[in-house]
Amino acid sequence: MQNWLTDIMNDFGYIGIAFLIAVENIFPPIPSEVVLTFGGFMTTQSNLSITGVVISATAGSVGGAVVLYFLGMQLGVERLEKIVGRWGHILRLEKKDIHKAQGWFDKYGSWTVFFCRFIPLMRSLISIPAGMAKMNIILFLVLTTAGTLIWNVVLVYLGASVGNSWQTIVDYMNVYSAIVYSILIVLALIFVHLFIRKKKK
Repeated sequence: MQNWLTDIMNDFGYIGIAFLIAVENIFPPIPSEVVLTFGGFMTTQSNLSITGVVISATAGSVGGAVVLYFLGMQLGVERLEKIVGRWGHILRLEKKDIHKAQGWFDKYGSWTVFFCRFIPLMRSLISIPAGMAKMNIILFLVLTTAGTLIWNVVLVYLGASVGNSWQTIVDYMNVYSAIVYSILIVLALIFVHLFIRKKKK
C-alpha cells in the first residue's frame, strides 16, 4: 500500500490527495487516517507541504461530504437500505450504520455534523441524514469544513512529526476507534436501560 500511495502522491500531488480523501468519504477503501498520516510523512520526503496537504485533504473531504449530502436529499431511508443491502459488502456498510447516523442527527441536530467528523465511519455517513433533513447547506459546509480541518491538521502534523513511523499513528487511531465505539455502545446500553425504566414507571 505504501508504494501505491507514494506513486499517487508523487504523480498527482495535492490533486491525488484530494481525490483519495474524496473517494474515502463516499466509498471507503482506505481509511482517511492512513492517507492523512502518510501524506504528513510525504511532506518530509517530497515537495509537498503540510499546509498544502491539509488544504487539499480538506477540499477532498468536503467535496465527498457534499456528494453524500445531496444523495441524502434525493434518497429516502428505504432506498438507502436497498442500496446498502445490495452493495454494503463492497461499501463496508450495514443498514444499522444508516439508522445510527440518522438517529444521531435527529437527536443532536446540526452540531452532530461537526462532532461526527472525529468519529470513524460516522464522519462520512452523517452527511446523508443532514441531506435528508435538508439542513441549511451553508451551515452544513461550515460545520463540515471546521470539523474536517481540525481532524486533518492533527493527523497530517502527526504524520510529519513521526516520519517513517507514520504507521504507528494509524495503529493508535485503530485503538482510538475501538475506544470510541466501546464508549458509544456503553452509552447506548445506558440509554436503553433508562428508557426501559421510564416505561415501567
